[in-house]
Amino acid sequence: MVIERIDRELCNGCGICIDTCSVDVIRMDDQSKKAVIKYPDECMCCAFCEYECPEEAIYVSPYRYAPIAQSWW
Repeated sequence: MVIERIDRELCNGCGICIDTCSVDVIRMDDQSKKAVIKYPDECMCCAFCEYECPEEAIYVSPYRYAPIAQSWW
């Protein structure tokens, strides 16, 4: 999973997603006062932000490219 997008039309700027994210992937945009995906590569794919968003503005994709293992030992 990975955060695909945050719908800026639906986001009310409550900050619940920011408080929920343990790795600070989501931040508040200073100008729009809406949530933005700031560090997508840091996402731990827990999807708590999507579940906790009261406006259902966050979309988490079930797909993410997995790294290929270089060695088994």
